[in-house]
Amino acid sequence: MAVFEYRGILVGTGKPVKGVRDADNAKVLRIALRKDGVLLTVATEGKAAEAKAKKNLQLFEFLGRPGTADIAVLTRQLATLIGAGIPLFESLSALVEQVENEQLKRALTQVREQVREGTSFAKALEAHPTVFPPLYVNMVRAGEASGTLQQVLERLTSFMESQSKLQGKVTSAMAYPVLMAIIGTVLVSVLMVAVVPNVTTIFASMDQALPWYTALLIGTSDFMSSYWWLLLILLGLSTYVFRRWKRTPKGKLRWDSFVLKVPVFGKVVLMLSIARFARTLATLLASGVALLTAMDIVRNVLGNAALEQVVQDAIGSIREGQSIAEPLKRSGRFPPIVTHMITVGEKSGQLEGMLESVSNAYDIEVENRVQMLTSLLEPLIIVMMGGIVGFIAVSILMPLIQMSSFAG
Repeated sequence: MAVFEYRGILVGTGKPVKGVRDADNAKVLRIALRKDGVLLTVATEGKAAEAKAKKNLQLFEFLGRPGTADIAVLTRQLATLIGAGIPLFESLSALVEQVENEQLKRALTQVREQVREGTSFAKALEAHPTVFPPLYVNMVRAGEASGTLQQVLERLTSFMESQSKLQGKVTSAMAYPVLMAIIGTVLVSVLMVAVVPNVTTIFASMDQALPWYTALLIGTSDFMSSYWWLLLILLGLSTYVFRRWKRTPKGKLRWDSFVLKVPVFGKVVLMLSIARFARTLATLLASGVALLTAMDIVRNVLGNAALEQVVQDAIGSIREGQSIAEPLKRSGRFPPIVTHMITVGEKSGQLEGMLESVSNAYDIEVENRVQMLTSLLEPLIIVMMGGIVGFIAVSILMPLIQMSSFAG
């Protein structure tokens, strides 16, 4: 049975519809859609639909890609259906009918067909890495092998929901200061390019010397008015060069190492990465994933090349028979409290619980730090913008006051 991506028109209303559906061939698909009141117009089968999906993903990667929340909802529903005793294939069929995201629906439909043909659930998921990451696939594989798929899916759901919640809190907390900084920069740029030159033209007829700050303002304004295009080009070129350099392994490692050393912000990034490391590793180990496999997956989700290098070195040390905590401690990247708790967890056989405790503690610490940063950033940005506007106002008003004094 093939999988078709189709487009059609609702009979009676003429409303266009589209979706993904399995059928033996296009003729059977047309008949089935006709029974549902849909007049088929276009049907794309198999590899052609997959190639089109890949092209759309490249063009609209961030627009059509299912988010963590979408996958979490899907996973929780699947765990509920399996827990109710419904076979995996029928559970997937029920979910395909209600998924709204097109990419997720397409991937889930193909997974269902592979499961129907006898492929394991994890193997079917592995064919869609942009939707189901390695962490997801390996946990499902461990759940299938141990016969605890429902429990593993529930752990996955909790993990994704906690990660999405923390990320949402950090993003929402930082959104307002960033927006204020952008608006303030735009307003000051408009003042310097459009307003200041018109006001300062009256100083050209003055015979007396202007204050240094007024001369600085006029020079800066003239440069920005005359060479704004050059500034934009330099900004774009600098951004392009920086991003290319950052994509290289050496550049990414240097940049990520620098980020960890930035005062205040570096500490938040480190805490966020450690929380992700601890929670991900705890979730994988609790689901039955082998330690080395779990460490390799964790390495790929940290998002910081410097910490990824530490975990990579730790994998080599673990293969040689060392504990997890020892190489992490030697790196100097992980705080002593973290490595100590991991050591206690290894010795007591409660490693997953200790990692969960580390993750919970650092999640709370990240939230507190971010709230503190935003409470400091907001007034700081206001003071900076007020200082710049005040400098512009003083630089313009002082010569005018002097002119009035001389005229009097």
